[in-house]
Amino acid sequence: MNVPMSVDAPAGCQWVSEVLNQVGDKWTVQVVVALRDRPRRFNDIKRQVAGISQQMLTRTLKTLERDGLVVRTVRSSTPPQVDYALTEVGRSLSGTVRQLAEWAVAHRAIIHASRQRYDTSR
Repeated sequence: MNVPMSVDAPAGCQWVSEVLNQVGDKWTVQVVVALRDRPRRFNDIKRQVAGISQQMLTRTLKTLERDGLVVRTVRSSTPPQVDYALTEVGRSLSGTVRQLAEWAVAHRAIIHASRQRYDTSR
């Protein structure tokens, strides 16, 4: 049963926090960015996401698939080939992630200067 929920209600806040913890994870963001333009195979994603281990990529892809953000397609060939692609919901997250990245780039000098001021005042 799908009951409307307000983001201001305690249950809504808890749900929002849970989702943001997942989609805000550094590996999730990078995998979504890697899949933004086209479907990719596992090793291709691994090459695109610097520093991610095979185990962490596997875990991240399974979580994204479980949440309905990524679809996994197995092509019958020898050996079998597996592609990962963003779903419609995943593509909508990709747009939001891109906006957040653009915001970060636009404000990086201000943030850097603020960090320096804060660190030298401590």
